[in-house]
Amino acid sequence: MDSTTPTRTAAFFDLDKTVIARSSALAFTRPFYDGGLLTRRALLHSAIAQVQLLLISEPAEHVERLRQYLTQMCAGWEAATVRSIVAETLDDVVRPVIFTEAADLIAEHKAAGRDVVLISASGIEMVEPIGELLGVDLVRATILEIVDGHYSGAIEFYCYGQEKANAMRELAIEHGYDLADCYAYSDSATDLPMLEAAGHPAVVNPDRTLRAHAVEHDWEVLEFANPNPKTELPDPGPRGWTTLALAGIGAVAAAAAYRYAHRRHAAA
Repeated sequence: MDSTTPTRTAAFFDLDKTVIARSSALAFTRPFYDGGLLTRRALLHSAIAQVQLLLISEPAEHVERLRQYLTQMCAGWEAATVRSIVAETLDDVVRPVIFTEAADLIAEHKAAGRDVVLISASGIEMVEPIGELLGVDLVRATILEIVDGHYSGAIEFYCYGQEKANAMRELAIEHGYDLADCYAYSDSATDLPMLEAAGHPAVVNPDRTLRAHAVEHDWEVLEFANPNPKTELPDPGPRGWTTLALAGIGAVAAAAAYRYAHRRHAAA
């Protein structure tokens, strides 16, 4: 096949408030607290940040402050412990907030033979397992710097704004996608570069700025309102289940440390 001629298509999905009804970056704060990674004060600040994110109609006003808070919050955490906690609590934390409409749409794209790509500003340690749960094909997310197994508080790659569109173009070259025939979904005006990179953009529960832009450019506007813990998810296939199994092995290996930290915190 001529590698210069794109022949495949994909559907690119933002995560927060597009596929799930809350912030993935903040969804695991309670498990992190139970695992001894967060103080009670930090847990309270995370709850306030979550409420602010839900109430603010223009996420761009809040996202940079949230990014700084989250990177500072996890500085010094052991990356393996974070992955373990996410793996152990994923089904309880994420499944109840998946929009049924998003799961159905993902299944429709997969049935049509398109790759499904989850692309999020949240950390890769959270987004990859969520992608496996959803049965998507590829994930791109923010990468935090790890030094000697611990987060340094710095960011290696911030998957936000224009960088999402850049990641889409890189994936198009790597996998042979014709972006003019691809689909993109997001709720936020901060993702306009991502939406504009695809030939078939659609907005989901859009903020005011994005809704106005969508109406002006005759983009499809979708309203997702039904998170459901019983949502049927696509079969991730052999590759997905292999990755899940490996993640599970890693979680088991770290589970003792997690439970020990949990008991110490509860006894404190």
